Amino acid sequence: MSLPVIYQDDHLIAINKPSGLLVHRSEIDRHETRFALQLVRNMLGHHVFPVHRLDKPTSGVLLFAKSSEIASKVVDQWRERAVDKRYLALTRGYFPESVHLDKAMSPPVDKYAKHETIKPPQEAITDFRCLAQIELPIAIDKYPQSRYSLVEAIPKTGRKHQIRRHLKHLAHPIIGDARYGKGKHSRYFRDHFEAPRLLLHAWQLTMEHPVSGEELVLTAELDNVFRRLVKRFDWQQQLPQPLQDFSHEVDPAMDDFFVERDEPTAVSDIPPPPPLAE
Repeated sequence: MSLPVIYQDDHLIAINKPSGLLVHRSEIDRHETRFALQLVRNMLGHHVFPVHRLDKPTSGVLLFAKSSEIASKVVDQWRERAVDKRYLALTRGYFPESVHLDKAMSPPVDKYAKHETIKPPQEAITDFRCLAQIELPIAIDKYPQSRYSLVEAIPKTGRKHQIRRHLKHLAHPIIGDARYGKGKHSRYFRDHFEAPRLLLHAWQLTMEHPVSGEELVLTAELDNVFRRLVKRFDWQQQLPQPLQDFSHEVDPAMDDFFVERDEPTAVSDIPPPPPLAE
């Protein structure tokens, strides 16, 4: 199968990674048979080299180099924090206008990893800004209404699960996050809003091209799950400008990896939302 290509030249290829697709083989998901690394390699007919990673349930810009030499140059930019990465998240609660969070964290311990121990905290910095908010007349928790926010996250460091853990620390966990979120809200969005995924999307990556030296801006459009929610909540004009055009169809591959999803499996017992006003 083919994945949606955002950018390609003689040195690099960037795809829009679907939610639910692993970047490469992992002990955590031994049953998986499809990986972005393998699929991109098959598309091109030769080896590619990942220069960063996205969590399995996160969608968005995923960059590969076509040679180990180019990969090394790109990774150097990551180490020097010269790459600008921007994410969209749908979170619980009314998020503040902006937050600068500098909170160190220890790498999370994977339960399937053998002999892994808790390591010392590492520096972790993320800037957040609220793009839109909504209050729904639905009693999911202890309140008669439920509030949600569309948030842009700009991580300055690259720790594992950094955005997800920072948002949990701020008491605004991401909807659909089985590890750091709240099951009631995730189940409700899955069952009543057709959102069977972690609602975190790496929408833009900006860096210096490793050969030409020119600025390279890579943008990944939203999948159908995110688009439905944005339309329902009337948030389209609050999106970053490059994401506001919904006139063309989403690549079908973006919906192909939800079967083994990273969400709770229980069914929501809360009634569906009221119909939209005409």
